[in-house]
Amino acid sequence: MALRNRRLAELTIFLALTLLHTWPLASDPAHLSRLDNNDTAFNTWVIAWVQHQLPHDPVHLFEAPIFYPEHDTLAYSEHMIVPAAMGLPLNWAGASPVLVYNLLAVAGFLLSGLSMSWVVRRWTGCFAAGVIAGALFAFNAHVLTRFAHLQALHVEFFPIALYALDRFLSEPHPRWAALFGAAFVLQSLCSNYAMVMLALAVLIGAAVRPELWRFERRLWSLAALVTASVAVILTPVLLPYYHLHQTQGLTRTIEDVRLYSASWQDYLATAGRLHYTLWSHRFAADRTALFPGVTALLLSGVALGTGSAWRDRRARSALAFGIAGVCLSFGANLPGYEWLQEHVTILQGMRAAARWGYLALVSVAILAGFGTAAVANRVRGRSWWPALVVAMVGAVTIEAMRTPLALVRFNGIASVHSRLRSDDVHAVVMYPFYSGEAFHMNAPYLLDQTRHWKPMVNGYSSFAPESFFERAQRLKRFPDSAVIAELRSIGVTHVMIARRPFEELYGRETLARLRRDSELQFLIDQEGWLVYRIR
Repeated sequence: MALRNRRLAELTIFLALTLLHTWPLASDPAHLSRLDNNDTAFNTWVIAWVQHQLPHDPVHLFEAPIFYPEHDTLAYSEHMIVPAAMGLPLNWAGASPVLVYNLLAVAGFLLSGLSMSWVVRRWTGCFAAGVIAGALFAFNAHVLTRFAHLQALHVEFFPIALYALDRFLSEPHPRWAALFGAAFVLQSLCSNYAMVMLALAVLIGAAVRPELWRFERRLWSLAALVTASVAVILTPVLLPYYHLHQTQGLTRTIEDVRLYSASWQDYLATAGRLHYTLWSHRFAADRTALFPGVTALLLSGVALGTGSAWRDRRARSALAFGIAGVCLSFGANLPGYEWLQEHVTILQGMRAAARWGYLALVSVAILAGFGTAAVANRVRGRSWWPALVVAMVGAVTIEAMRTPLALVRFNGIASVHSRLRSDDVHAVVMYPFYSGEAFHMNAPYLLDQTRHWKPMVNGYSSFAPESFFERAQRLKRFPDSAVIAELRSIGVTHVMIARRPFEELYGRETLARLRRDSELQFLIDQEGWLVYRIR
């Protein structure tokens, strides 16, 4: 009964923290959103596409219908297969893509907090330590500034992988090897960034464990087997990225990395309202928020000061990969990083080196849990201990809290887009066609596309092929005959025009001329959209 009550208490605490840190989202998750951020629109589309394609044609999952006629365009960014799969029942129930995204965001926060709490509680035997670690892991400064990136919220398998690794190194048994492999695969299918970070955490964390260097045949045999199994499972998902790396230059140059490398100021950056108002606003602009919080640093200091960070093998591993994360976060400013980026293929897809600092926040969360356990061992049983636990959780929460979030209202997708489901529609182009500095303005078109899933020449992602920008320069001359001929040659059958922005960019006279163009057949005028068929 005591264990059941503990689990219920954990669930209640982290559900409350999730609702608090995302407020007012819970008041109307079907209509409130962060769609003012184009990355939110894009990631909402990714989830919707994977949910659409995965049950019907998983072999062609990466053949996403953007940047037509390019191939494997889902690989231009994160695939988020596991979060999308989690939301499939919502999709089948008819929930809108925005509602699905919002509920998955809530689930990411909740599951990540519960996961770390469970692991640290198992490691320390202290309920309060688990709650503190879970709160710092799921609701830290970095994660709370990335609500637009669902993949950053779903890190619930990260702690499970660390737990399984610890058990495996202590007791090389197939069940722990299998648990580690499953957790690593699931985390990798949430995010490529998380996959790389978890791999580094595992390598560094294991390297400071004496068990690894005893060269036990059973341990190394099982390790080789699970590594091979993970590679086999993940290869089909990673191949499209490798293919694009080879054929389209899906590579982050060292100049790109330098732009997104951390400095000491990133570790003072936080959007938490308390610290931001008092002092962090001097550092936070255009920085990766990596400030762990005063309470977290104090509790981590307790773990270091009492020696548990050195003596306990789990805490020592966390400390080691946290230090490695800090070093790597400086990216191009770190001696040797350029060599690593040149010779380690998977690093060539990572632009934001500053995000390595996330490992430092994971480390601090774990160490703070051990620090809390050290305090508990000395004062547990005192009448004021429960009040101190509440105060610590409250301090961690207040330091990180950004609520109320600045959300915008989503009123649904115009029904006119559903009319493109017709079999005579092969591919579409949306106008205005944005590129260059206005490239991000294509993102709302992707959300509209979820009503029909027809291939679209427009696109938005963290990467775009050079062919897209070359074509964009030509397509801006629409409705010239040469442009229409090019659209026809690549299989585009329909043109959708957003009336108001088109008039602002091209002029009312150009819009009126379309009705008289012999190469275009006018079809629809509805909800601010005009639809033409290319003859």
